[in-house]
Amino acid sequence: MKLLALEVFFKDPATTKVTQLYAAHDLSTFSFFQRSSAKEFMNFTSKIIAERTSMGSRASVKEQEYVCHVYVQSDGLSAVVIGDHEYPQRVAHSFINKVLDEFTQLNPPTKWKSAPAGGLQFPNGETLLANYQNPRESDALSRVQADVDETKVILHQTLEAMLNRGEKLDDLVRTSDNLSAQSKAFYTTARKANSCSCVIL
Repeated sequence: MKLLALEVFFKDPATTKVTQLYAAHDLSTFSFFQRSSAKEFMNFTSKIIAERTSMGSRASVKEQEYVCHVYVQSDGLSAVVIGDHEYPQRVAHSFINKVLDEFTQLNPPTKWKSAPAGGLQFPNGETLLANYQNPRESDALSRVQADVDETKVILHQTLEAMLNRGEKLDDLVRTSDNLSAQSKAFYTTARKANSCSCVIL
């Protein structure tokens, strides 16, 4: 069981524009040469998922060997956690609750809208990501957040299921300003091979 990424976003309720406020990654399962592209694709995927999830909603999106868990609060603060298929969904959503609570204590809502991409501090983020790597240990703490069990989590079979009609993931990758040429080429090659574990799309 493994968590690979934690990303916090602000989704402006007025414009639905999404800005990444903070990100932490655990890239230890990737080779040195894959890490940069893997990180870019995690950021890219997380942003798409935050954009396509309705305010006040939770979702879990399965894609190949990964699951992206997301919660977009009604105030626009959002978090995406990427883990493998073995990581328990309930614990992932409890983790998101804890992250958003602690993030809000450190960064009040007045900072979210005006913050540049990656512009807010969250010193405990990497520690939380490390602490939640073992869901059995963290689950005892997360059980106090039983409201997650009672909340409907939408499970999407693939990221493509979240896209608007007529949209294609390949086109979004090709036109993205958030991916380097190297990552786009890597995505295309991995998509053809359909076997590279560092591509989560």
